[in-house]
Amino acid sequence: MRLFLFLTCLLLPATARAACEGRDLREGFAPELQAELDQALINWPFSEGNHWIATKGNTVLHLIGTMHLNDPRKDAIVARLTPTLSQADAFYFEVTQEEMNAWEQELAMDPSQILITSGPTLIDLLPEEAWTTLSSALAERGIPSWMGAKMRPWFLGMALTMPACLVQEPDANRGLDARLTELAKEQGIPQFSLESIEELMAMFEIYTIEEQAESLARWVNSYENSDDQMATVTNTYFEENHAQSIELGRIMAREYSGMSPEVFAEEWSAFEQHLLIERNNNWMSHLLNVQDQTAVIAVGAAHLGGKHGLLNQLQQAGYTLTRSAF
Repeated sequence: MRLFLFLTCLLLPATARAACEGRDLREGFAPELQAELDQALINWPFSEGNHWIATKGNTVLHLIGTMHLNDPRKDAIVARLTPTLSQADAFYFEVTQEEMNAWEQELAMDPSQILITSGPTLIDLLPEEAWTTLSSALAERGIPSWMGAKMRPWFLGMALTMPACLVQEPDANRGLDARLTELAKEQGIPQFSLESIEELMAMFEIYTIEEQAESLARWVNSYENSDDQMATVTNTYFEENHAQSIELGRIMAREYSGMSPEVFAEEWSAFEQHLLIERNNNWMSHLLNVQDQTAVIAVGAAHLGGKHGLLNQLQQAGYTLTRSAF
């Protein structure tokens, strides 16, 4: 999401946007979908909590579930966490702000990592009906269709998860991770990345551009009601219910996409494998190397819970887990 915001601010003129006014979709959830949600949450390891403390010997890890988009309610969260986190020896982020800023400067000079700079554009790669639907979604966000046509499919999909009300919002990417970066800087605490930009970009490019376009076409209808979907996920975040957030996201994506259950299951499985499971496994090698110090691990809340989540993996590695105030 931050990449998308950066690109639009770089290439588009500033425009006024309405405030986000999405509604929580849980309020009108059909009984059968509610039953499915309840069933999916059974036996979820560490299903709740945005602040957990993992201890093993003299090593203390404060795992903070973040949300990358801005919300004024996060100021109070940082105020509550500051007395504790300011005592840490190190902060670990998915990618540090400094490394992201450096990469964004490179991207401004050479956007080929996120744009199609040669060969067929998405107008050629997508079915006409899919492109028409995507063009409409782009127009709602004030993005010219010619720009959308040149976005790599994975990047356009990311762009369209952003509600129109957030596009070009100056502080949209000042999420909890950004606020914690500010805290670490103020306290002079070293910051480290759990993954490199190269590793992150490689994850998006494991499929050919044709395969990405085919997947984008299957997801085209799921970008409807983005304001409502974002409001729903945001509410679950502040309720510290990241398991519900993930399962709600899965159900909403399936219902809006219109894919068959079999096709959707395959698409969702690939999403979980590449964006959650593999990244969690890679990050664990860094976490297990943190020894005899207190460290803050600030990552997206979706990475905390579940069988493959960081909390469960740390417990299996012999850490004691305790939920703490958030």
